[in-house]
Amino acid sequence: MNASRTATLQIATPEGVSFSLPLAGPFTRAVAFFIDFVAIMAAMNVIAPILRAMQLLGGDTGVGLAILIQFVCMEGARMAMELLWRGQTLGKKVMGLRVMDESGLKLRPSQVVVRNLLRFVDMLPLFYAVGGLVSLFNSRSQRLGDLAAGTVVVRTIKTTPPDVASVLAGKYNSLRDHPHLEARLRQKVGPEEAQVALNALVRREELTPQARITLFENLATHFRELVKFPEETIHGLSDEQYVRNVVETIFRRRKGTD
Repeated sequence: MNASRTATLQIATPEGVSFSLPLAGPFTRAVAFFIDFVAIMAAMNVIAPILRAMQLLGGDTGVGLAILIQFVCMEGARMAMELLWRGQTLGKKVMGLRVMDESGLKLRPSQVVVRNLLRFVDMLPLFYAVGGLVSLFNSRSQRLGDLAAGTVVVRTIKTTPPDVASVLAGKYNSLRDHPHLEARLRQKVGPEEAQVALNALVRREELTPQARITLFENLATHFRELVKFPEETIHGLSDEQYVRNVVETIFRRRKGTD
């Protein structure tokens, strides 16, 4: 995998499928951070009286505890949002950004913790000076927290697929028998994952037989873990056909043809 200076992250799978994701720049990330800061500070007003009382009554110890609690609450809120919203916070949602593993793998909780705990270093000495300078001269626009955690921030993709109908033409989709599970699948599959699966189908003839088998086995395993369909629905489906059904389900909804 490599990233060019054109603010695009290029990811290549071992099976030979490659795709690119647009990286978020310092400005859009700063705006997202500001939105998060305002929202979190508004929420902190709930416990502000408690923190003030601790500072007034507890002396230096109370001040220290109040600062610690404030830090834990603020960074804990960011971590919780990134974990629950698959790499997004409120600000990132508004700005169309997402945190992801720099290799295109699933974002791990440990990565979320590391990148957020190191935020205080990035913010030194004032106004994100360290983090801003590092990201400005980094080809992937990573701050120190991202470098330590192995993460990048990308702009979310509003996928406009190629002619999906031609890729999926003539194939019966057994997943359609369970519309409620299809809806759950659409909620859990992100645009980046959907694009990888679509690219795999479009370029499947370019792969060697073994690479093709391995790639669709990995993709099918991933999607099966997201949503469990009844055994009778998926019985007899090859891994490639299962992925085909998943892609048809996702893009059929996004194209508004349901």
